[in-house]
Amino acid sequence: MKKQCLALSVLAAISCGAWASVPENNTDIMLQGFQWTSASTSATWYNQLSANADEIASAGFNMVWLPPPSQAGSLEGYLPEQLNDLNSKYGTETELASLISTLHGKGVKALADIVINHRNGTGSWCGFSNPNWSMQAITSDDEAWGATGSNCTGTRGNADTGGGYAAARDIDHTQSFVQTSIKDWMNTTLKGVGFDGWRYDYVKGYNGSYVGIYNNATSPYFSVGEYWTSLCYNGEGCGSDANYPDAHRQLLVNWVNATGGTSAVFDFTTKGLLNKALSTYNYAVLKDSSGKPQGAIGWWPSHSVTFVDNHDTGPSGACGSGQNHWPVPCDKVMQGYAYIMTHPGVPSVYYTHYFNWGLGTQIKALMQLRKSEGINSNSTVTIDRAEQGLYAAYIDGKVAMKLGSTAWTPSGSNWTLVQSGTDWAVWKKTSTPTSVKRTVLLVYGTTASGEDMFVRGGIDHTYAANNLGLACTSTNYLCAIPIVHNNLRNATTAPWKANDQYLDWYGTEASQSTAAVGTAMDWTTNVWPSSWGTQKTVAVDGYGVETLNTYGQHYWMLDVQMDCAKAVNGLWFEFKTYIKNGAGWEANVSQSGTPYTSGNHFAQCGKVNVFQRGVSAPVSIHDFP
Repeated sequence: MKKQCLALSVLAAISCGAWASVPENNTDIMLQGFQWTSASTSATWYNQLSANADEIASAGFNMVWLPPPSQAGSLEGYLPEQLNDLNSKYGTETELASLISTLHGKGVKALADIVINHRNGTGSWCGFSNPNWSMQAITSDDEAWGATGSNCTGTRGNADTGGGYAAARDIDHTQSFVQTSIKDWMNTTLKGVGFDGWRYDYVKGYNGSYVGIYNNATSPYFSVGEYWTSLCYNGEGCGSDANYPDAHRQLLVNWVNATGGTSAVFDFTTKGLLNKALSTYNYAVLKDSSGKPQGAIGWWPSHSVTFVDNHDTGPSGACGSGQNHWPVPCDKVMQGYAYIMTHPGVPSVYYTHYFNWGLGTQIKALMQLRKSEGINSNSTVTIDRAEQGLYAAYIDGKVAMKLGSTAWTPSGSNWTLVQSGTDWAVWKKTSTPTSVKRTVLLVYGTTASGEDMFVRGGIDHTYAANNLGLACTSTNYLCAIPIVHNNLRNATTAPWKANDQYLDWYGTEASQSTAAVGTAMDWTTNVWPSSWGTQKTVAVDGYGVETLNTYGQHYWMLDVQMDCAKAVNGLWFEFKTYIKNGAGWEANVSQSGTPYTSGNHFAQCGKVNVFQRGVSAPVSIHDFP
């Protein structure tokens, strides 16, 4: 079906009214609570997850997708045998119930991995127990019929309603006894242990209408299906067909329609396009001809679950181990999360990325931004650039983001950089109080290559306690001055400025780069000799020639919007500079004309302030030209 048919498909689903299990404007975030080798962990996996429940909840995860819960003929659980036996390689039924109870106690839902396309026989190819099924449960075109040693004889089921699966017996969902048995398993056994919803495995193997039947019978909190037809992978060639992304996502939409709109689907189109974009830096593939995201999120975002990698596609441990089928390049994973956490759909986070790769802090910060700014499954994306080297977009007019090495910042005022990393950055829109004024520090200090200047400051704690009634030693940031960086163009210092919200005395802020030892400054000069090569300017490059610097070389600059209401008398604040990888802290000074005595420099909010490191005078404090 061509793209033009999509609107009819979606409307058909809407007219049926079957939307209960997939809410609109969904703000949930899912954690895939396992990876391919989790079942082989020394401690049972359920207990390990329970130990991480506090972090799962505090991060903001609303749902945890748990591995297949039933006893199985495979370590990972994807060849189920006795469905009603919930003792698996991941732990006992008791441990599973305890885990789900722990998650519920922290407000987190649990989704079961439902493997119902196929089933292993108990003790033989075709003997099913717990629940007991006749051989009529096996599709008539299954490989077992007539196979040497299979012992599969008797009445066959009907033809398969989807793709085959050679590793186990394909189940015939047209049989009423199969449907009844599966419904009972889901409602009694799985919901009985606490499960709230479902992740359906390998839904290509049977018609999507059966997922609708099972969802209508079980009323899940959330449901998502794995309809994996990979872009140009495993022989599923797209060739030179420019419309292939549309054809690919149409398959996902068709499957959701087949469920009656009762289930979401994993957005494998977006997954494949991210793989391509992040591997080649050609971000043009992320934008379709109508200006919307190219994946399923561009057509039916509320029913699309986005992800960077999962147990099948990504590594289980260090990059390259485990399944590792079709992964995002290891060094581009955070670009992927910057995309899915700012875009519509329901994002899913891979356990390995969060807990094992040291990316948890960054992913958590993106999750919290998504929550605080109200980004949801139906949020509006306005793509500004999608080209070689750059993808940039605005989401709901409240968040801006970029991928790629090309420089870009959001247009307009009141944008604050909240997080960044290699080839990605995210901003949020902020309102500006009338007390916020542009403030500049220019501090002379010579440095060598590899040395950088940082600044710390605020209000003296003792003065604040005695004169302002501020107990800064118990609540540190009472003596800090809120700031928003104006200069994010310096590729070296911009990552250090991400999540730097205060001029403070305390070093690295929460979620700020640990490479920062305070608030980063930028090197400036008033001349650029021809021997230095192409001229660099603060206006373009974030460092170099600066119009406010009329003083000479080596004047390091801090250019911020500062909340003057937090300064002494709405005007004064202290600071001291630090040269990293070099001279360290500057010497104490004794500046005249200050509101109180201190060994630090005093500057004025809303002014251009000019100093020299470790020198009491000269000092120049003046208005902007």
